[in-house]
Amino acid sequence: MLILLPPSETKSPRTRGRATDPATLSFPELAGARRTVQAALAEVSGRPDAADLLGVPPSLVEDLRRNTELAGSPATPVGEFYTGVLYDALDLPTLTGPARRRANAWLVVVSAAFGALRMTDRVGAYRLAMDVDLPGVGRLGPWWRPHLDAPLTAAAGTGPVVDCRSSTYATAWRPTGAVARRWVQVVVPGASHWAKHTRGLVARHLCEHGSSARTPRALAEELSSAFEVELTPPVREGQPWQLATTPPA
Repeated sequence: MLILLPPSETKSPRTRGRATDPATLSFPELAGARRTVQAALAEVSGRPDAADLLGVPPSLVEDLRRNTELAGSPATPVGEFYTGVLYDALDLPTLTGPARRRANAWLVVVSAAFGALRMTDRVGAYRLAMDVDLPGVGRLGPWWRPHLDAPLTAAAGTGPVVDCRSSTYATAWRPTGAVARRWVQVVVPGASHWAKHTRGLVARHLCEHGSSARTPRALAEELSSAFEVELTPPVREGQPWQLATTPPA
């Protein structure tokens, strides 16, 4: 199983400690793409028009400084780094034993700066969104797509791809072929806040309870014990199944 998560704009970086060691990150085949993006990000973040180019509010100029220092800034485990609504619902620090091992194996964050990360990877603080048109690189969603295809296809294995990403981050990788037939997009009626919360709960439930599902229908059946679910098949080949999900009242 592969559970895809978006990153979060809210982060809790460490203020001391060793910097990211690129050699230790998951998906080592992304090393060259990561260097390209991070070098462009550091260069752009030092420009007078950086806030406009990166879509960063003027009140967050400190984030731009961090971008210029990403290579040497203290690294934080991904499981602690991202915070916010989805990650509060996931509540990774309280998972232990088999649940934590599943989280480390199944959860992957799709990142504009790093491509893809597992919970045990350690990264420095940065500010970069997937919809940015990064000078020297291009619009990041389409740019990352060919780089992420092979590693994420391999990570999917023979189980479902449970997609909890926002639409912006979904542009960075779309499963194809046999993997696309097991691609399940978690959709939640209502406001963005509620959607993020529910997706975090879905990811947590799967990590806590495990899963033997090999098909979207089997996955929906497993989740129906804890959520109200409605599964809709793809309209066309290559599109995801839609799993409308609501926690029980």
